[in-house]
Amino acid sequence: MENYNISKSSSFYAVGLSYRKADAEIRGKFSLDALAKATVLVQAEAEGIEALIVTSTCNRTEIYGFAKHPYQLIKLLCENSQGSVIEFQEVAYIYKNRDAINHMFRVGTGLDSQILGDFEIISQIKIAFAESKSNGLVNAFVERLVNSVIQASKKIKTDTDISSGATSVSFASVQYIFKNVEDIANKNILLFGTGKIGRNTCENLVKHSKHEQITLINRTKDKAEKLANKLNVIVKDYADLQLELQKADVVVVATGAQNPTIDKTILNLKKPLLILDLSIPKNVNENVKEIAGVTLVHLDHLSQITDETIENRKQHIPAAEAIIEEIQEEFMAWAKNRKFAPTIQALKEKLNSIKDGEINVQRKKLANFDEEQAELISNRIIQKITNHFVNHLKDGDSMEEGIEWIEKVFQLEQEKIFN
Repeated sequence: MENYNISKSSSFYAVGLSYRKADAEIRGKFSLDALAKATVLVQAEAEGIEALIVTSTCNRTEIYGFAKHPYQLIKLLCENSQGSVIEFQEVAYIYKNRDAINHMFRVGTGLDSQILGDFEIISQIKIAFAESKSNGLVNAFVERLVNSVIQASKKIKTDTDISSGATSVSFASVQYIFKNVEDIANKNILLFGTGKIGRNTCENLVKHSKHEQITLINRTKDKAEKLANKLNVIVKDYADLQLELQKADVVVVATGAQNPTIDKTILNLKKPLLILDLSIPKNVNENVKEIAGVTLVHLDHLSQITDETIENRKQHIPAAEAIIEEIQEEFMAWAKNRKFAPTIQALKEKLNSIKDGEINVQRKKLANFDEEQAELISNRIIQKITNHFVNHLKDGDSMEEGIEWIEKVFQLEQEKIFN
């Protein structure tokens, strides 16, 4: 396995947890809000981590970066979330070097999404990358990798039908509502919070039902008003939440809060109520189920709703994987060449130093010394020598040994950092 390191003791890792092994409660413990992600980046820089990006969505929380040991990254996650190392070990995954690279490709292209072909994650990776770059935590390796994943995502979306058909958590939410609530056209629907999935659900409700009895409430009212103006629905103040809950037949919760925002103490119901909690961490306390007539459905259940659209998408997995393999191999070739670049650069500097010393000697010895011609010939010889070494390292079976041999023979010392 290739070792894509920034020093002889560092490797590239992907550490995290996802819907595959971690339920919503555990994912909630390890979720990172905007402040927590910012803190992780600051802490990473302070601890000397060279390059790192952090993503946290409803389905996964991941850290990609270089470290001497993966625990450096796990520690960042656990210290800035409500999860413990013991809990992490039970549900987590750790990928190294090429496996980590492959994992990012599969995540970013929707092949590892809870709903196959959901490309929302690539926008999260772009945002995470931008945040890391603004904090000086991006090197050439990570930048090239993220750009390659974005390229693969675009090509798969354009050249395959893996994202065809209307299938997403928000669409599944609407399907669930239509199937389980009779006479939906005459029911009151309340959307509490304007998170991404909540907004999409609201748009789907309006689109598929032409519903006029939808009310929006958000802690920040202007966000709700922007969405309401777009969809022509009603906005109420946050202070009206308890009253609007009593009026509602269906409540969609997407607040993105770190603790439950709805529990049984604020429900004073006189009719059945369906609550869809589309939040990670969970924003609705399980105790609401103690109230007669309340049905609570969480995002994980909705994500399991599959139909023929998903089955059709599976047929396009081989084509998507072929695109990933092609673009990933291009990246690996670049990374392999990039790996010995510092050694070749150091070799050039060493040879130039020898050349400068010898020209200086000849300048003093010879009265008619042609320094310009000597420079020209010497530079051409140095270029030919370094080209031979580059070709040897590219074609050799053991690049590590070749690099070490060059460094030893020419007594090279340089910091191997992708910059």
